[in-house]
Parts: sequence; C-alpha cells; structure tokens
Amino acid sequence: MPLTIFAILVLVIWLGMWLGNGFFWRIDREPVPQAPAEWPDVIAVIPARNEEALIGETVASLFDQGYPGGFRIVVVDDHSEDATAEEAERAAEVRNRSGDLRVVAAEPLPEGWAGKVWAMDQGIERGIPPGFDGYVLLCDADIHHGRDSLRELVCRAEANQLDLASVMVRLRCESVAETLLIPAFVFFFRMLYPFRRVNNPADRTAGAAGGTMLVRMSALERIGGLASIRGELIDDCSLARQIKRGGRRIWLGLSDSSYSTRGYGSTGEIVRMIARTAYTQLGRSPIRLIGCIFGLAVTFVAPVVLLFAFGWPSLIGAAAWLLMALLYLPMVRFYRQSPLWSLLLPAAACVYLWATLVSAWNHHRGRGGQWKGRAQTASLSPSDR
Repeated sequence: MPLTIFAILVLVIWLGMWLGNGFFWRIDREPVPQAPAEWPDVIAVIPARNEEALIGETVASLFDQGYPGGFRIVVVDDHSEDATAEEAERAAEVRNRSGDLRVVAAEPLPEGWAGKVWAMDQGIERGIPPGFDGYVLLCDADIHHGRDSLRELVCRAEANQLDLASVMVRLRCESVAETLLIPAFVFFFRMLYPFRRVNNPADRTAGAAGGTMLVRMSALERIGGLASIRGELIDDCSLARQIKRGGRRIWLGLSDSSYSTRGYGSTGEIVRMIARTAYTQLGRSPIRLIGCIFGLAVTFVAPVVLLFAFGWPSLIGAAAWLLMALLYLPMVRFYRQSPLWSLLLPAAACVYLWATLVSAWNHHRGRGGQWKGRAQTASLSPSDR
C-alpha cells in the first residue's frame, strides 16, 4: 500500500505539470505584430572572449538583417588570446559595414563583477553615445541570427510596450550527447521559467535567454544599468527580474530561425556548461541542493524505478513515465528528433542531477562560475538570500 500511494503521488506530480505551471510544455507560436510606423535605432553589444572561430558569423548575420532603422554593433574584446577582434572587423569589412562596427577592449575585471556582465557593461558605457533612446541588443558571440529576427523582436517590443524581449535560440543538436541533453536543457529551463508566466506582467516570474536580449535603453537606465546585476552569473534571468519589477512588461519566446553555432561534442562538455550556474540557481544553498536531488529523483527517476515493482505501483509508474514523455515530446519534435528520445528524459535528468552536484563541489573548491577560463564567485540576488 505505501508503494501504491507513492506511485500515485508521482503521477499526481506529472498531472500537475500537464495542467498547471503555465502549460510550460507547449510550443506556442505567437504571430509577429505589425511593423512600427518608425523603426527605432538599435545598437548590438556582443561580449567576446576567445571567439575567433565564431564571432565572424555572428557579426555577419546581424549585418545581413537589413534592419530598416539605424543599426550598429559594438564588440567587446574581453582579453582574448586569439584573433577575435580581427575576425569581427573582417566580417564587417566584407559587408561594407566597417563604419557601423566598433571594437572596444575591455578593462581589467573589477572585484565583485561577473566577467560576462562586466564585458556587456563595457560595451554599453563605452560604445553607446549619451542620449541614446533606442534599444540595446545584448547577444552572445556564438549566435547566427535569422534574417528577420531583429525586426521581429523590435515589432514585439514596440507593439506591446516591452522593456525586454528575448528569444531562446535553437541550440545545436547533432551529437548523441546533444540529442540526449540539449532538448532536455530547454525543457527544464521552460519548467523553471514558464514562458506564459514570464510574459504575464501580473506574474512575478521573470526570465530571459541571454543569447539574444533586446532591451529598451530607458529600462536599463531605470534600473541603474548592468551594475544592478554586476555579480550575477545567471545574468539573463537576473536582468529580467530587475526590469520586470513594478509590473513592467517583458517577453520570452523560442526562435526557430536563429541558432547557436557552438557545439558540445561530449556529455562532459555539456555537464561543464550546466555546472557553471546550476548551484547558483539554487542560491548556493545545501538545503536547496538536497531538495533538488529529492525532487529530481521523485519526479523523473521514480516512474522508471516503479516499473520494476508489481501490480498497481508498476502500472501507475508506467502511466507517469508515459505522461512525462508526452509532455516532453513537443520539445523533442521542435529539435526535429525521433519521438523515441522523449522516453529518455529520465536519463537526461540523471545527467543534470550529476552536473548540479559537480557545480556544488566546484563552488566549495573555490572554482565555481567558470566562464572562458575564469573562476568567479557570484553574489546572490535578494530573491536568493
């Protein structure tokens, strides 16, 4: 009987996932609003550290947008040891846009700042002229932007009076490790930050995707610039939280046309990527870590384990696993993978659990927050304390 009650609890959890939590599992396709009467100016700020192999395509895809309004790019060369700056300049020169590209060398990282946030702040402070009242496009150096992606973001921001509009671009999903873990990464992110709740100004849930974030300059000024999140490793969601306070409007969606050019060939590479911020997501709290382990085990692993029981627990566990796979299926299909991969979400959850443990271990060894070869100590936002 106790095992049957436990199995029912597991099934109820997945029924709650299906019917609640902002229907996070659905892939919504929101129509793009009409173009604004006047296109605002946009300045893209790209923090780049040792991105020689990828920065050229990122710069080229942005200039290829053909954005109707004023558009410029600021690349922040964050102490690169390769030809990052030269590749960015070459991409602009090929498209006859050298005059619209500025490369700035980042100053040394001050104490209390996360490296990426400092680089973005350098781009804003040194690359954007005083009095600028348009939008800042904060984007990573490894993104190929779809031809109409910037127009769509601006249309959404202008039509809905958004202070922040961001899209989670399609991550590379080619190797076996990527196929197992990347769709799961996006699924788990949407579980933590349901897009419908993020996009509801009456809901306190705030999230963003750091690869592509269009921010209204006046919103940045209102929150005191990026100094307000200077120590945050999870900079995108921290920025969204700061901007959304007071009922401000933000928007987060999925992009089918923009994609990451960075690949993860092995499970170890993906584990390291997750481990950079996983323990920070838990507020660096051992108690929350224990709760996370228990929650992942009950939610994702228990349905499979229950299959080896007899009678009702086995049948109920199978029902929970099937429901889990059905909720995960839209994300698997979004990444154009076989539906059979949806059955392997429990295996992916185990890898993410391991990555979280690695993240906690790295933090206690003083090697938390690794980004581009630098270990950083993240500060906790007020909501994490």
